Formats: sequence, structure tokens, C-alpha cells
Amino acid sequence: MARFCDYCEKGPTTGHLVSHSNIKTKTRWLPNLKRMKTVINGTTQTVRICTRCIRSGCIVRAVKRTYKASSSSQSA
Repeated sequence: MARFCDYCEKGPTTGHLVSHSNIKTKTRWLPNLKRMKTVINGTTQTVRICTRCIRSGCIVRAVKRTYKASSSSQSA
């Protein structure tokens, strides 16, 4: 599973951790991704969004359903 934001496509960044004695070791910084239910093209989908996109309001949260769907109401 790729660690990319579904909206802005932000992904992992690579670099070095540098110690006091200037020894460099490779490291990877991952984006802060959260799973959210959002409305995309009128349908509710679960996507992985970075917290920067959530804060900036780039996505629309899905409304939580407060009733229990019953099969009899759909067929009638």
C-alpha cells in the first residue's frame, strides 16, 4: 500500500539523519495520513488524506448516517 495522499499526492521524503559526530544514516519521513470518508462525485468513499489537506478544507467529509438502513424500505 503506497503512502501517498489521495488528494495532493504528497509522499515519503528521503534524507539523512546527522549525528553529533557527523555520521549520516539514511532515513525516510512519511506524510501524516488519515483515513477519512469523503464525498467524491456524489458517492461516499474512504480515502487516505494528509492532515494538511484536511486542515485546509480541500475535501468534504461524508455525513454520518444516524438511521439504520432496512432492506424493506429500499424494496418498497
